[in-house]
Amino acid sequence: MLAQLVVMAEREITTLRASAGTLAQLRDMLMEVVANGGSVSFMHPLDPVVAETYWTDALAAQARNERVVLGSWEADVLVGTVTLLLDLAPNQPHRAEIAKLMTRPDHYGHGVGTSLMKAAETIAVELGRTLLVLDTAVDGGAASLYHRLGFNLTGEIPDYALKPHGGLTGTLIFWKRIGPVKRLDLS
Repeated sequence: MLAQLVVMAEREITTLRASAGTLAQLRDMLMEVVANGGSVSFMHPLDPVVAETYWTDALAAQARNERVVLGSWEADVLVGTVTLLLDLAPNQPHRAEIAKLMTRPDHYGHGVGTSLMKAAETIAVELGRTLLVLDTAVDGGAASLYHRLGFNLTGEIPDYALKPHGGLTGTLIFWKRIGPVKRLDLS
């Protein structure tokens, strides 16, 4: 896997490695996104230890080739991240799942999410995956981004999760065919 995937203007996208500095930036970004209402599986206020433990575990899973964690950098500041989940059930070797797309709130609307999603899709194709799936919150989620990137809406599950500051929100389920569709030989 490439350490540096994309360089776009002043921003580069890399696979993230566990270091004290990267973990601190991931922790802080997760806490900031949750504090600003981002529905990424955590409640506000988010304990810093819980946030850092999540990322420590995620990067350990990446070291086991169970996922890819990408980061978007502007100079030495991590401004966004996305995770490509690869460790799926034995009957699903052809697909991957997008998780935890996050952009620092002061970088919303600057193309960070788009560039991260395109990099994740490129990696998924390189790994032989032919289908991507993801979900996003109905309230405040990134549905418009996923539509623009060619994802298809399957449907909505109402009252799926709590929003970070309380109250229920539904989730939207999306999918996208990527790369050449191939027949899997399971013999």
